[in-house]
Amino acid sequence: MAQERVVVIGAGIGGLAAALRLAQAGLDVTVLEQAAKPGGKMRSVPVEGRAVEAGPTVFTMRWVFEELFAECGERLGDRVALSPASLLARHAWSRDERLDLFADIEASASAIAAFGGPREADGYRRFCARSAEVYRTLEGPFIRDGRTNPAGLAKRVGLSGLGDLWRIQPFATLWSALGTFFRDPRLLQLFGRYATYCGASPFSAPATLMLVAHVEQAGVWTVAGGLSALAQSVADLAAERGAAFRYGAHVERIIAEGDRITGVVLAGGERIAADLVICNADCAALGAGLLGRDAASAGERLAPAERSLSAVTLCAVAETRGFPLAHHTVFFSRDYRAEFDAILRHRRLPDDPTVYVCAQDRTEPGSAPSGPERLLLLVNAPADGRERPPTPPEIETCATNLLRRLEACGLSLDLAAPVTTTPREFEALFPGTGGALYGRAAQGWAATFKRAGARTAIPGLYLAGGSVHPGPGVPMAAQSGRLAAAAILDDRASTARSRQAATLGGTSMR
Repeated sequence: MAQERVVVIGAGIGGLAAALRLAQAGLDVTVLEQAAKPGGKMRSVPVEGRAVEAGPTVFTMRWVFEELFAECGERLGDRVALSPASLLARHAWSRDERLDLFADIEASASAIAAFGGPREADGYRRFCARSAEVYRTLEGPFIRDGRTNPAGLAKRVGLSGLGDLWRIQPFATLWSALGTFFRDPRLLQLFGRYATYCGASPFSAPATLMLVAHVEQAGVWTVAGGLSALAQSVADLAAERGAAFRYGAHVERIIAEGDRITGVVLAGGERIAADLVICNADCAALGAGLLGRDAASAGERLAPAERSLSAVTLCAVAETRGFPLAHHTVFFSRDYRAEFDAILRHRRLPDDPTVYVCAQDRTEPGSAPSGPERLLLLVNAPADGRERPPTPPEIETCATNLLRRLEACGLSLDLAAPVTTTPREFEALFPGTGGALYGRAAQGWAATFKRAGARTAIPGLYLAGGSVHPGPGVPMAAQSGRLAAAAILDDRASTARSRQAATLGGTSMR
């Protein structure tokens, strides 16, 4: 029997994970990517002759990739150089207000006690215990499994698990839940920032996002070469297993004939036949018809208010003075609620933004390069890159406000020629999103269940990526690719069993 032909649209980490798993299983896999190299959002940009990571910078949930590589008979550590981080992140509110969080809970508790007092340290310990409970409750039935609706999740956990689901406060907001652990407004702000990992506001995101705390305590690693190098490693292994990669290949539309997918058409008219298609583009691109009418029903159409956050990023090579940057440093605004009101209610860039800085040449606590260093600076922005992108003067003001926030905390930079990416550019890179970087915003308890799963109602069409279940972020997007591959392999096995049963129970033609 001929190999089934699989086309994967997009070489983001979800598409790469699916391609690797299916190539390992012996399917005929072709990955079509519009960019010149793999990674999607896991990308780097050249700045003054150096590669600066311009996308995700935090690597967690290592088990997702360990299992993906193990399924192919490989060890992640043999392919990717990873270093565990003892210092998770440094946080600053002013020149005199700084707090480090560590992988070791008691080290963090001691730092919090010195920062905010013993009551806050005790609240942190209770918060860690609750975040671990949330993660344990959701890992099996939600992250590992393909359940994407409340009924499916409840069925998966069974009657004995319903109490666990209730205890993780699924109907509370993250901000309100944090108030049961912390009184210090700075700590509310610090742990509320976990909502932005999913592109949401802590004032509307569900309390279940506190699981991010446990994910980080379970391990944060730095990746040699950055996360773009991790994407390349997955692509390389998929190619070794037989997957074909075509870069600079723009898929114009997905084709369905009768009631199932039959292939894709590239810009220029080339048609590539396929029995199965995995779409690693954003669901909003499908829903907007950007991949043709035949597949539009498998996507979603989001109003700007339903989209997750976008960003303004500056990639630079610069001298730093006055503040001891860690690999990950967050400089908080003075008024978090006003910041999110500006972004999500008034749809504009905030006057006083929280700024995330990844100092990519600082991989050990206390280490500092002797000269200019590679930096990614990021502030959150509304995902209006299509309808009303920020104007050049607004971006210039944003950069000024960003530097002012850093200077208020004691950090001075000379940004000579940064590479700036705005919601307009993110929309161009990821069409149909408006610049949203995380798909649908996690607003309220039900938003998570509105995400599409791997299977669609169109036979032969499957979905992967950060806009589908189980959600955004590098490990979750990779897990979505694993789930898409598993759905295809399960559906093939089910079809084979059905055919066998029909043959065994049918009328003999001899």
